[in-house]
Parts: sequence; structure tokens; C-alpha cells
Amino acid sequence: MARGKIQIKRIENTTKKANKLTILCDAKVSIIMFSSTGKLHKIEQSTKQFFDQYQMILGVDIWNSHYENMQENLKKLKEVNRNLRKEFRMGDCLNVEDLRLLEEGMDKAAKVVRERKVRLIICS
Repeated sequence: MARGKIQIKRIENTTKKANKLTILCDAKVSIIMFSSTGKLHKIEQSTKQFFDQYQMILGVDIWNSHYENMQENLKKLKEVNRNLRKEFRMGDCLNVEDLRLLEEGMDKAAKVVRERKVRLIICS
């Protein structure tokens, strides 16, 4: 028995694409696609179920490693926060002379900004 030629054409319906893949490959399919215009197309059984099955088969735990990375990042951010709070509290210990010097510096900076603004307005 001879096989006939079939026409291969693009499947436009995204749900139908996943269905066809599921049937042709006899497999569960979960697809996340981005078009050239940036539009998101998701065809999924359940992405979490899909990854759970994937990690069970491979014997890895991607959720734990992701959780550990997030915990490490949280520790770093807490340390940065603690350091910033410590610096801020140290600012409370400034004496009157230090505050006066800071005020003078701010006044000088504001004067420079005002002069630059006037120059820009005049030149425009």
C-alpha cells in the first residue's frame, strides 16, 4: 500500500498545536511561546504539574534550589538594610557644627544649581 503525500502547513490555532503534538508524540505537552511581537501564548497542562513531574523523573528539586537562592538574596538584602539603618542612626549623632557645615554645603550646591538654571534659561 502506497502512502500519499500530505501537505505540511502552519497550524495557526495555538491550542490545536499542543493538541497535535500531544497526539503525534503520545506525550504530555506544556508550551510557553513568545511571538516576534512579544505576545505570550501558553498551552499547558499545568506548568507546576509539568515541572513537578520533570523534577521527579530527573531526581532533582528545582523548587528547593530556587527557594534557597531567594533565601540567600533575602539575607543579602537584610544585611544591606541593616547597614543602611546603622549609617542613618550614626547621622543622629552629628553635633551642631557638623550640621552647620552640611547646611552650608547644601546652600552652596543650591546656589550652583540656581546659577546654572538661569544660564540655561538665558541661553535658550
